Amino acid sequence: MVNLGQELSSNAYPGRGIVIGKSADGKYAVTAYFIMGRSSNSRNRVFVTDGTGIRTQAFDPSKMEDPSLIIYAPVRTYGFYTIVTNGDQTDTIYDGLSTGKTFEESLRSRCFEPDAPNYTPRISGLMHVITGDFDYSLSILKSDAGDPSSCLRFTYSYENPQAGKGHFIHTYMGDGNPLPSYEGEPTVVNIEGDIDTFTNNIWNSLNEDNKVSLFTRFINIATGEEESRIVNKNN
Repeated sequence: MVNLGQELSSNAYPGRGIVIGKSADGKYAVTAYFIMGRSSNSRNRVFVTDGTGIRTQAFDPSKMEDPSLIIYAPVRTYGFYTIVTNGDQTDTIYDGLSTGKTFEESLRSRCFEPDAPNYTPRISGLMHVITGDFDYSLSILKSDAGDPSSCLRFTYSYENPQAGKGHFIHTYMGDGNPLPSYEGEPTVVNIEGDIDTFTNNIWNSLNEDNKVSLFTRFINIATGEEESRIVNKNN
């Protein structure tokens, strides 16, 4: 297990990232989703509440250059499921669940993003909280070392997660041109404190120049009650 704050601060450009785990007191299912940006178009965004989830929105609509790949709903809920992703595959998973497909089956129709030469991975998470039980899955769809003719699909499932422990997956190993895709299994990280401590730790650890927005949510495993935070660099 590595320290989440240190893991974030050691990478100037992890891109977009998902953290899912269980609070240290064992009472909450925890998630975080953040976005970063290098271009003015990517940085011109905020998170806004959308029903029980969130969506991205242009901070200054007059400066929006290309909405594709940057305007989407990162978080949606379906029944006892919370979906967290870095793109419009949130809707793909939602539609799949509504027709009886599994998380993995729903993503079979999707691949990495068509943003050559980066071919940004699609990362997705699914939290399942019901009657005092909690489990979650993470997925990454990525090119084979930058070869767009081959899509690699990995799904990781975590049953009965341990208190104070989570998993972190993100799009890039670091800055570069092209950007190097994430490698390996999701990183095992610590989950500490209440929602505000958790939120502040992540936000303060992200690179000041590149961070754009952060969403966090704590779900009471016993009751299903949710508490969320949104932090936007553009206010």
